[in-house]
Amino acid sequence: MERFKSAVIVSAVSVSLGAAVLLHAQRGSGGPPAQDPGVRAGSVGAGTPLSTLNSDQVQFFQDGLARFVQVDSVEGGAPGEPGIGLGPGFNANSCGSCHAQPSIGGTSPSQSQYPFLGPNPQMAIANDYSATNIIPSFITPDGPVREARFPFLVNPNGRVSNNPDGGVHDVFTIAGRQDAALCTMAQPNFEAMQQANNIIYRIPTPVFGAGLIEAIPDSAILSNMAANASVKQMLGITGHPNTSGNDGTITRFGWKAQNKSLEIFAGEAYNVEIGVTNELFPNERGNPPAACLYNATPEDSTNFSLSGTQIPSDIVAFADFMRFLAPPVASATSIPGNPPLSSIQNGQAVFSQVHCDMCHTPTLQTGPSGFTPGLSNQAAPLYSDLLVHHMGQGLADNISQGAAGPDEFRTAPLWGLGQRIFFLHDGRATPANGGLLNAIEAHQSRGSEANQVIRLFNSLSPQNQQDLLNFLRSL
Repeated sequence: MERFKSAVIVSAVSVSLGAAVLLHAQRGSGGPPAQDPGVRAGSVGAGTPLSTLNSDQVQFFQDGLARFVQVDSVEGGAPGEPGIGLGPGFNANSCGSCHAQPSIGGTSPSQSQYPFLGPNPQMAIANDYSATNIIPSFITPDGPVREARFPFLVNPNGRVSNNPDGGVHDVFTIAGRQDAALCTMAQPNFEAMQQANNIIYRIPTPVFGAGLIEAIPDSAILSNMAANASVKQMLGITGHPNTSGNDGTITRFGWKAQNKSLEIFAGEAYNVEIGVTNELFPNERGNPPAACLYNATPEDSTNFSLSGTQIPSDIVAFADFMRFLAPPVASATSIPGNPPLSSIQNGQAVFSQVHCDMCHTPTLQTGPSGFTPGLSNQAAPLYSDLLVHHMGQGLADNISQGAAGPDEFRTAPLWGLGQRIFFLHDGRATPANGGLLNAIEAHQSRGSEANQVIRLFNSLSPQNQQDLLNFLRSL
């Protein structure tokens, strides 16, 4: 009864008494339980450049794409491995191996449900070039690509302290590789960290439409935050921006919106995930053994060798690729089960009725852009407010980044959701355990700003829940 009362009260505030009565009538109706229809098939609808690019910009996009998928080795020059600087610690040997689903620029692939994608690439990377890595239990053939973070620092004696850590501890090292014969650097003791409950995981975020996200002015984000204030107050939604500690502007990339720009996002990932030092992050991480250091730093930098010509560094090329990458194209076709268009249209209305759109804002507007007209004054249908929100004890990772606290996460953009396999920051919601429906229900736990919205979702009839899931899979 209490859940029903909450649903009626909140709906009456935000829409009308009629909408609340409609939810009441729907709650009692029967039908089979809702389930995630699964990954949308058909046209990928993602991975292409913005249609408004000129010929020069297309060349920069293609150059960035080529570098995004290149495989890095330790010293470079190996057949098929033109990149340089892998390790000493790393999670992947290419940006493209993490951002692959449903096309380059996306997120993590999976083998068991979708064999055409191939296995989790981390399985092969672990022992590539005769590396001696042991694959930890949280990396599996049919699971997502993952990075590991330790919420708290580990003392020299191996015991977990009370001091915060939060940094990435790379899954693999270059020890034993044919191009790193002298390195004997050990992997972190992940098993011990699991036993001590001092490990959390993150999966890759898609970078489709990243240039549009970068071009949204702070004022648009703040104006949207202030909108619908009374509804948000009733729902308990109190999201706020994460901000740069230096200039105070809004940061927006990463699971906790911890990165300001695409170049910072690219530079940090290149150093953290692949181990390549660069112009923005020029130092090796973690004080590795001297025997594991093979190159002068930074390993990636602007090439000034051609007279009068600058060749951009990899991180600049990565940023160009992401900036010029078009957003995903929604599609109401090829959803498993072939739901009718009326189901998807009703699901879109229900999405608003239960107030998912209070955080997953359907559209934000970009401002003027100096990069390309295609980024200027455009509607970005990202389904995110780009704020960080308390998601409660159930999703808390005990890691703070900037102004984002231990249980706070950026509202994940939903565009392209129809073709994602894994959900939530750690990929815990999978096809095997309910997928998208599991992810929705995980929004509800003690201290979560989404509790009222999930109560409203749970008050829906099975058919209206299914329509909402069908709509999400159309994005």
